[in-house]
Amino acid sequence: MSSKIPNSPRGGRAETAFREAFDRLKRGKPNLLPKGARVTQNNVAREAGLDPSALKKARFPTLVEEIQYWINQYGDEQPRSPSQSIYAQRNRNRTLREQIEALKSQRDNALALLVEADSKILELTMENQRLQASKPKSNISKLGR
Repeated sequence: MSSKIPNSPRGGRAETAFREAFDRLKRGKPNLLPKGARVTQNNVAREAGLDPSALKKARFPTLVEEIQYWINQYGDEQPRSPSQSIYAQRNRNRTLREQIEALKSQRDNALALLVEADSKILELTMENQRLQASKPKSNISKLGR
């Protein structure tokens, strides 16, 4: 009889299944998950055909560290699924709409200040003209040469 236990956490069937699933996800060629599925610890377990709670750091510390390292190194480079792309675009659009609203508010505030400044300029111009018209005639005459 063999002394190797077939389902042992170290090098057993489960770890082999997880490693193969991890490799398929890294290559972008999953068997069970949709194409383009992101590499996550849960997706590795799902791709292996097992429950996500089966891939625990306590049972497979080296594998989990490898998965986390790969996600940290290459996770941002992974293509997004169509639904993730749509969600990201909606968030960008929402942000742009909020910026547009903020800019409109700033524009309206600036226009209000401009109208107020124009009104004050007109008021002061008219007061200046009224004061110029009401000042007494000077009794000083120019000396001829």
